[in-house]
Amino acid sequence: MLCANAFDKEGFLCDLNDWNPDVAAQIAASENLQLNSAHWEVISLLRDYYREYDSSPAMRALVKYCALNLGADKGKSIYLMSLFPGSPAKLGSKISGLPKPDNCL
Repeated sequence: MLCANAFDKEGFLCDLNDWNPDVAAQIAASENLQLNSAHWEVISLLRDYYREYDSSPAMRALVKYCALNLGADKGKSIYLMSLFPGSPAKLGSKISGLPKPDNCL
């Protein structure tokens, strides 16, 4: 469990090195989400994307990356919205311990 000052005002981790699966579950719980295997699959993909491109993906890039790596059925906005309601790129990045995507409000 990380203390409140480990997060910025929007709930994103201040230090990406503080992330681990327990922290992901803590962030998800604060967003009223219980993580399952489908969430973890996308979280892993988001972290891979960050390692590859050194940035958090915007929604369109996330959809394309999911389609490329997880298949067409999971590379759809509606699928990602079912896992990470509201803004999947923003919420998924937050739970994945990544910075807020640049184009997310």
